[in-house]
Amino acid sequence: MKTIFLVCLLGAALPVTAQVQDTNQYLQRMDSDGDGRVSPDEYLQWMLYAFDRMDRNGDGVLEAAEQPGARGKPISRDEQRQVILARFARQDANGDGYLSARELMAPPR
Repeated sequence: MKTIFLVCLLGAALPVTAQVQDTNQYLQRMDSDGDGRVSPDEYLQWMLYAFDRMDRNGDGVLEAAEQPGARGKPISRDEQRQVILARFARQDANGDGYLSARELMAPPR
């Protein structure tokens, strides 16, 4: 369920930042320091942006009514942060602590 929620959050973030046409554009949008790779902090910033936009009452918890489809268990910002970091670790195939364009676009592991 949390994986589905994470995918929904990612989808919620994309329209706000314009549609990305290729892998390199996707990396550039997330890579705030321009070093050609995405750090855990950059990944968190990108992914939590959607959480913050959806948290209409600003209490740090997404209630069912604030989630895509208006259903799901409530999840706190900290819980979502942990989900995102776990996803980052799975996507970091070479274990270097950063995501490359290839790792960002790889199917979930």
